[in-house]
Amino acid sequence: MTRTRMESYIRAFALSLAALLCLTTSEAAVGAPPGQSEISDFLLNNGLEVVVIPDHRAPIVTQIVLYKVGSADEPPGKSGIAHFLEHLMFKGTKKHPAGTFDTKVAEIGGEENAFTWSDYTAYFQTVTPAALGTMMEFEADRMRNLVLSDAVISPERDVILEERRSRVETDPEELLEEEMQATLYQNHPYGRPVIGWMHEMEGLNRADAVGFYDRYYAPNNAVLVVAGDVSAATVRKLAEETYGAIPRGSDLPSRIRPQEPEQNTKRTVVLTDSRVTVPSFEESWVVPSYRTAKPGEAEALDLLSEILGRGMRSRVYQELVVKQGTASSAGAHFQGTSVDPSTFTIYGSSRGEAKIEAVKDAMDAEVRKIIRAGVTDLELDKAKDRLVRSMIFARDNPAKMAIVYGAAVATGGTVEDVQDWRERIRAVTTAQVQAVAEKYLNPDQSVAAYLLPRENTSSGD
Repeated sequence: MTRTRMESYIRAFALSLAALLCLTTSEAAVGAPPGQSEISDFLLNNGLEVVVIPDHRAPIVTQIVLYKVGSADEPPGKSGIAHFLEHLMFKGTKKHPAGTFDTKVAEIGGEENAFTWSDYTAYFQTVTPAALGTMMEFEADRMRNLVLSDAVISPERDVILEERRSRVETDPEELLEEEMQATLYQNHPYGRPVIGWMHEMEGLNRADAVGFYDRYYAPNNAVLVVAGDVSAATVRKLAEETYGAIPRGSDLPSRIRPQEPEQNTKRTVVLTDSRVTVPSFEESWVVPSYRTAKPGEAEALDLLSEILGRGMRSRVYQELVVKQGTASSAGAHFQGTSVDPSTFTIYGSSRGEAKIEAVKDAMDAEVRKIIRAGVTDLELDKAKDRLVRSMIFARDNPAKMAIVYGAAVATGGTVEDVQDWRERIRAVTTAQVQAVAEKYLNPDQSVAAYLLPRENTSSGD
């Protein structure tokens, strides 16, 4: 089971964007291609942070608004309220009734979407530059003027309940993923699913939605990123005319959540299901994020992930898939973009007659090799090159760049953090990679999850 498969389509989409951040942030430090100019970052008087990423090579522009609130900020017993409100944001205002925004985007051939993640909720449109002012007016209007009547609450609650039934309850992989997260996080709200637990989603009501909206949806708790065929001066003018007219909201306290205690146990989660045909496993550790790590550690974890299991050149893919032929898939993932400590994961699926226990043992052996002997200068240099070179292509998509910068700023980073990423990656040493592997990938402090066919009840221990 891959790490980008989560308890709902929304969460999977958001995680793939966060993984994209790990693969694209350094491009900002590479020389800008022709048609691209310096990135701007400024605050409006009401506290809205605005980031502008000019790119004049194609006549398109992406606007994304990220609110600094996600599932990890939900009140106890109200899981799913952040995602519920994301749905309700499309129900319209007095000025723009439900469906008007969608119709306007469609009329000009644009695209729009939204997603909820643990630390933020995002809304974005990709349109022609001439339509940017209209998109800003619509988005600014629903920032504070959303109509949340009883007439829209109940039907939309049914929609998110059906979404959970169709995307989670019917998918063994998704069910196991959320059980694993709940086991990995013993105290932190990252352990609850972004989409919410079914029994709590069923109780969400108008008062919950209005309270959450009024508390968190305000310009001083949001980031606006505009990327594409625009200038900073144009964006500033349009932003001041639209978002700038919205009063500042109440100042929110720092995002201080319950933190994880010291973890001292090795835990195993097993799900058997008749719909499963290929056994798979996933093993995760709680590790620092870019926001919480000591200098150099997050970058080292990113490179450890690249060397160990990101792509076909990685150690586990070459060893298990190519050489041994025991795995049909094998990889690793570091989820570094989050407000609080996040996860490092290895995963694999068996191939042919190979036992999933053998695949996991071989994966663990590759981890132990790095802990004992480290990585070579050559493979570290190649890993750095792969990361840096892959960033260049991301600059060809303004929407991707908007999300990259938006996700970084919404989780406590800065534009400068994104721009300096390449230099920090280049500075990582082999000793640092070995050190983070030894420090954080302790097998006695991990959670292993197994997805098995019904007839196979072995946990692999």
